[in-house]
Amino acid sequence: MFQNIGEMWILLWRTLGMLPQAWRQRRKVAEQLFEIGNASLLMACILSLFIGGVLALQTGPKLVERGLANVIGAIVGLSMCKELGPVMMAVLIAGRVGSAMAAEIGSMRVYQEIDALQTMNINPLSYLVLPRLIAISLALPLLVIFSVLVGWSGGAMVSVYNHQIGLSFAGFFDSLRANVGVGDVLNGLFKSLVFAVVIGTVSCHQGLVTLGGPRGIGRSVTKAVVNSIVLILILDYFLTRFLMVF
Repeated sequence: MFQNIGEMWILLWRTLGMLPQAWRQRRKVAEQLFEIGNASLLMACILSLFIGGVLALQTGPKLVERGLANVIGAIVGLSMCKELGPVMMAVLIAGRVGSAMAAEIGSMRVYQEIDALQTMNINPLSYLVLPRLIAISLALPLLVIFSVLVGWSGGAMVSVYNHQIGLSFAGFFDSLRANVGVGDVLNGLFKSLVFAVVIGTVSCHQGLVTLGGPRGIGRSVTKAVVNSIVLILILDYFLTRFLMVF
């Protein structure tokens, strides 16, 4: 475990050192950004819509019973932008994009394509890891912004059309606007950026250390997804604790 953590730190450090070369890889970054963002958009929309709806459905009736219907918008708004939006999108991207990164790079390792790149004096980190890390670091915060807006819409629709709640759109969004500030949104975006770096680093590392043919590729994909999700949930606690100070 400690060896893997050390290797991932070294991989991240070396990749960050190549950021000045990112302009040369702009086409690959654009391709990866389109693939990550566009292909994940529909799933992000569906997931966020129902998460926001479930939040309102679970909390709304109990709050209405206690005369606190005016805080439903605040609960849905804060939960989506500070916690559920970043975490759920990170888990979604880890399962969909992280696995694809590990499989693609792992296949190149198994079939000696990475060795061929090195033979041609092409740095695999600059050619393979850097564009993916930049693309996922840009795509995940954008997806989180989109998911937060969709989640708020889902919570508003449930609050308005559920007969046990019966809140108006104006009442929902007035509560949301009064309790959710720019700092809360930035809180979630900072988390999503950290999660994106974790997913990209873990997935690329697992791909680069793949051994053993097709079975090894499968193991690398599984490890990439599981390790990413575990690290996301662990870091979520520490990031939340850290951001509570500000």
